[in-house]
Amino acid sequence: MHRRAALQAGLALFASFAVPSVRACEYFTSNLRITHPWTRAAELDEPFAVVSMRFDEVTLADRLVGAETPVASIELVGDMLIPEGRETVLGADGAHVRLVKLKEPLGIGRSYPFQLAFEKGGIVQARLNVDYLRLNLPFQRLPLPPLNR
Repeated sequence: MHRRAALQAGLALFASFAVPSVRACEYFTSNLRITHPWTRAAELDEPFAVVSMRFDEVTLADRLVGAETPVASIELVGDMLIPEGRETVLGADGAHVRLVKLKEPLGIGRSYPFQLAFEKGGIVQARLNVDYLRLNLPFQRLPLPPLNR
């Protein structure tokens, strides 16, 4: 393998860890957009797993009133109000959907049916993705070796 090809392969591998995964995971009601419902990997013996997602493009205030998935029971934790004209993020630091009584391990890279029920927007059929736990590490520039031509 040439040195340049090895360097490019190394940079591509580093970039795959440094850049968060991107998936086309957008779902819509008549009044808002739901982006990337996800949870981290979890084993059967874990007491719960938190589901995170984002709501934006909200043209009429709404409220998440329920959710269902075949892999667990659901608890809604916190105020599920989605205000008009703002972005709302559900996650471990605030209001969130909690998966309890897991029926199977949640493996990284898997996705499961996920139904969301809104007070005004109705029912949305979505997919719940199982992603890596995202690490917020500071970006650090690494010195590149000189290229010999």
